[in-house]
Amino acid sequence: MPSDALRDLELLLRSRHGLVYLETREEGRAEGLLRHLADAMGLPFFTWRRTRGLQRDDAGGPVYQTEELLKALRHMADGVGPGIYHLQDLGGDTIRQAAVRAHLREVAEHMETQDGAAILTGPGLELPSTLRERTAHLTLPGPSDAEFRALLTDILKDISARQHVEVALSAKEVESLVGHLSGLTLMEAEKILTKALVEDGTLAVEDIRHVIDAKRRVVEREGLLEYYPAETTLDGVADLVRLKEWLAKRKAVVKEPARAREFGLDFPRGMLLLGVPGCGKSLSAKAVAAEWKLPLLKLDPSNLYNKYIGESERNFKRAMEAAERMAPVVLWIDELEKAFASGDGADGGVSQRILGSFLSWMQDRTGDVFVVATANDVQALPPEFLRKGRFDEIFFVDLPDEATRREIYRIHLRTRGHDPRAFDLDALASATPGFSGSEIEQTVVSALYTVFSTDGTLDGAAIQAEVEATRPLSVTMAERVEGMRSWARGRTVSAN
Repeated sequence: MPSDALRDLELLLRSRHGLVYLETREEGRAEGLLRHLADAMGLPFFTWRRTRGLQRDDAGGPVYQTEELLKALRHMADGVGPGIYHLQDLGGDTIRQAAVRAHLREVAEHMETQDGAAILTGPGLELPSTLRERTAHLTLPGPSDAEFRALLTDILKDISARQHVEVALSAKEVESLVGHLSGLTLMEAEKILTKALVEDGTLAVEDIRHVIDAKRRVVEREGLLEYYPAETTLDGVADLVRLKEWLAKRKAVVKEPARAREFGLDFPRGMLLLGVPGCGKSLSAKAVAAEWKLPLLKLDPSNLYNKYIGESERNFKRAMEAAERMAPVVLWIDELEKAFASGDGADGGVSQRILGSFLSWMQDRTGDVFVVATANDVQALPPEFLRKGRFDEIFFVDLPDEATRREIYRIHLRTRGHDPRAFDLDALASATPGFSGSEIEQTVVSALYTVFSTDGTLDGAAIQAEVEATRPLSVTMAERVEGMRSWARGRTVSAN
């Protein structure tokens, strides 16, 4: 059991906090922790569940007629002695009932005169204001790597007693498997590992993918983050040499986080990509996840905002908790400036509160979450994002030069099944100054539509015709693009 959580709980109880909310998704694990604490403090341990009522650990049955919550609370408020009373299954609707609130307040007042406390457990329990002021709030951290290793050892021992089991993983691969279990409950991890072993009697590298898929399903149930399959590697991104070098230096930390921590290195925090639209910022986010072989989650800020007071902030908290449960993970936030654009109070201050929560989370998060944020309009970004320390680095992605445009044509022709050697790439690159990567891609796509509709064959002339018909953003919005490039000089690191 986590020693910090035990110490904090014991301190609260010795400080006469009569009512404690221990926030957790693992009520069974919390029960084991509380039972251990009761034993260490020499106190009796009681549990209350809807199906069993209030029952002492060493008693034969429950206290009479305490299956009903109000009767159990009345019994506790009427003068029970010292002890740790674990109350489970108190959902949001239950705790908002006036009678339940009143009884819990009386229980808190009574327990403040005794050794021990009443402990509420559960995920995301919203306490009414009348209870919040008398309740100490503590979050039970998720299982540690040591707990997951112990679980894996127990499962291997148990299944080996019934069938032959082979562990086809190196020591580093075992560490990777344990790292990917982070964010799951012990029960979830047990089911996944048991299924993997029982299916074929082997624990292999493929089972790491099963863990990631199980975590993806957990995230999708929340509905606040989108899971993106990471298919494009950095080899499919033209140029951005400095960005690639920077990422390559951090790849070893991602692959061996335990060794990195021993060396004094933390998991990288993330990067902010500013620049001209269509120059590969979003593509780079996808490529990082594929290159590092990590899940890619996308945060769409529009999913956070809710018309009800407080819901937007709660949605943000749930989204960040989901991201940390998926850790190690790449979290992609596209067009960051749009998430926090309403800085004038027009939305009642919601965006500013979420901004504050986001900045605090970036500073204090404990999960291995690498944030890739992109922005097209740097002027709309709150200055807090540009302060050193929020991100590991701020890169500026500029328009591609001629050599890069040649490579972009090569990539998109090859991707669509055409031999780049059949085209004069030098001529195409020379004809597209000021074109972004997405605009170059579109000349190929548009040419394909044209020749397909006439049963023709794609050639350089067809692409050249689309080039001549295109007015790139660097022309239609020349002042804005030049202003962006001018701002970035001396303030950011060039990604190109």
